[in-house]
Amino acid sequence: MNPGILSFDGVTKTFAHRAGQALLRDRITDLLFPSRRPRFEALKSISFALQPGESLGLVGPNGAGKSTLLNMATGLMDPDAGRINVHGRVAALLELGAGFHPDLTGAENLRINASMLGLTRAQTDARTNAIVEFAGVPEFMDEPLRTYSSGMVLRLAFSVAVHVDADILLIDEMIGVGDQAFQERALEKIGALRRAGKTIVLATHSAGLMTSLCERALWLERGQTLMLGDTRAVLNAYKAKTVPARS
Repeated sequence: MNPGILSFDGVTKTFAHRAGQALLRDRITDLLFPSRRPRFEALKSISFALQPGESLGLVGPNGAGKSTLLNMATGLMDPDAGRINVHGRVAALLELGAGFHPDLTGAENLRINASMLGLTRAQTDARTNAIVEFAGVPEFMDEPLRTYSSGMVLRLAFSVAVHVDADILLIDEMIGVGDQAFQERALEKIGALRRAGKTIVLATHSAGLMTSLCERALWLERGQTLMLGDTRAVLNAYKAKTVPARS
């Protein structure tokens, strides 16, 4: 399999079952005897490869493994089995605003977040005006983040992520960012990034959005691949809950 810009090759990820908050003795047991605690497979033998400029939609019910797949693509999690290959800078629109500090100003949070996404100080300085203008919060940049509304925080986080010039953009149900006008601008920006040749992996329950942004789709159920192929064909099969016969 050509690894391309992003690929999963037989990737499996498991997590320990927990009935509630773990006691200290449970944590020690996990460290000393990791095989004793029951585990569930969040992803099981997932394989796909994306070439530069390709877009992939993730289809499936809540708990199917879509968010786990995206988090693993960022490098936040390591697979238990298989291999993940990433070639290029990654920007993730997963939990927008995660890592922002309420006591720091908008400008300070912008610089820190941009640095975490791989921008140098000079690159951040060159893009700050565009980031602030797109987010629509210029008069608040010297105010602490705790004075922002939740929508303002999300708009700033989104604007930083889409201005880092990443090669791969990972998106997890973030289209509800801000008001209707900003949502339209966000969609236009993502469409422009796609036309510029960026690779996009999108998890959404919006069939229209996935059809407009993704050439291919991956249908996940309980961590397993049920179908990988043309977006419309996968969405139609998912809607009908028709699993294609395996050859």
